[in-house]
Amino acid sequence: MASKEKNDSPMQDLFPPLTLRVGHYLLELLILGLAVHLILPQLTALENSLKVISSMNRWIFMLAVVAQIASYLEYGYLLRACVAIARQELSILWGTLIALAASSIGLIAGGTLGNSAATYHWTRALGVNRQGAVQAGTLPTAFNNAILLFVAFLGVAYLLIMHELSKAQIIAFILILIFIGALIIIVLWGNAHRVQLISVVGKVSISWENLKRKPHTSTSSETLRRLFDSLDRLKEDGWKRPVLGSALSIGFDIMTLYLIFLAAGYNVSIGILLAGYGLPILFGKMAFLIPGGVGIVEGSMAALYNVMGVPIPITVVVILIYRIVSFWIPSILGFPVAFYLQRLALKMKQNDELDGKD
Repeated sequence: MASKEKNDSPMQDLFPPLTLRVGHYLLELLILGLAVHLILPQLTALENSLKVISSMNRWIFMLAVVAQIASYLEYGYLLRACVAIARQELSILWGTLIALAASSIGLIAGGTLGNSAATYHWTRALGVNRQGAVQAGTLPTAFNNAILLFVAFLGVAYLLIMHELSKAQIIAFILILIFIGALIIIVLWGNAHRVQLISVVGKVSISWENLKRKPHTSTSSETLRRLFDSLDRLKEDGWKRPVLGSALSIGFDIMTLYLIFLAAGYNVSIGILLAGYGLPILFGKMAFLIPGGVGIVEGSMAALYNVMGVPIPITVVVILIYRIVSFWIPSILGFPVAFYLQRLALKMKQNDELDGKD
């Protein structure tokens, strides 16, 4: 067991030690609360929205909550499937707890990188080897972003084909399609020209570190290498289960939004539902400087659904409740789970050290 800790040492740059200090994150939490306080007043028609809330179907709303729980369980399955590629085991329950806690850590410490680091450390603490833990920390994000790109593409195509839009809106959505297409081309080119991509990313990373006056590390390049290694293993060992887990996780999240629309008394079409879902969630993930995409997701969702004719009071209620169910409640629940997992990791590390002395 002692050798496990020694073998982890080359990974310290890729996933630095995880520490949880409440005081250290107090400022970030205050800023996050302030952001919500500033954003909510911008969503108009709250008086009419209160009427919508009072008339909501409670049973359908409970089904929406169940769908969101299923979304997290499927994410746990996704982690399990990614770990299994390295011939390792992780239960769906542990995977779900890690996903819940890691998303909360990412919210206040490093975004996607913080999420990946937390996932790596906790899967390692549960006995998964390095390759399996790296895959758990990197592949789910790649799969989810790919699925979201596909959903966003369908949504924008639906808007352009089925709705009467102004010239400015048409230009904006065409630019979004071009942006999505460019991302796909970059991913495909990068996979075919890995050495060049790693070199470019390394140079950009060094320039960024120089700008921030930080010591040079090979974190970005090493992350890409590990990701490409994981992709090669996917080709060899199968990608169907991880893709299934990612698709089901996002599918249940979309179902959560759909059921909240139904609970609010509005039968939204699938095309409109997808058109207002994919882009905002994707934009939220791309907004690295804003924790959880707060404001980005809500604002862009409201704008899209309003363009497609959804009544403003319905839009306000549905978006706020959806974000509470899918983002805020899981984020709050994730913090105590994160402290529990961290204590478990420290305890297992101490046991390993005692075993090494023996």
